Amino acid sequence: MNLQDMMVHRDNSSRTVDKYLMSYEGRVIAVRKHPAVLLVPVAAFVAGLVACGAVSAVTGIAWVWWLWLITVAYLAWKVVAWSVEFFLVTEHRVMVINGVFNRNVVMMPLTKLTDITLNRSMAGRMLGYGEFRTETAGQKQWLQSIPYMPYPEQLYLEVSSVIFGTFDESPD
Repeated sequence: MNLQDMMVHRDNSSRTVDKYLMSYEGRVIAVRKHPAVLLVPVAAFVAGLVACGAVSAVTGIAWVWWLWLITVAYLAWKVVAWSVEFFLVTEHRVMVINGVFNRNVVMMPLTKLTDITLNRSMAGRMLGYGEFRTETAGQKQWLQSIPYMPYPEQLYLEVSSVIFGTFDESPD
């Protein structure tokens, strides 16, 4: 799997992204966060299943399964939230779009970005995600940290080439 597999192409979800583009803009990069963002909800789901199964087997109480539905709902909510959250780069802006009921669009013009840093934790290196940290010329830093970015090295290079341009200064 590579970055092209994670990028949003022309499907139903692209409408989520395209409605925030200006008429003269095109998507350069549009990706969802890495699925590792769902590890905690999946762990809660499995732990709830085991706990409810154990309590039900030992005590014979059947209503305990209703408590497990809380973890099922939590996981379902997180999956839906993950599916509508995008990191978007155009020729002019960087955006993070998220929110299921209340849409939140955070935008930064490329001209304001002065630096982008890639941080990778041990878990991120093992699972294949990283965190982008940005610095801007202004006071407000709305996009200061963007965690769980998939294929971080490749995405970092592509974002950097859009932000800072591509310069081929090789001696060849």
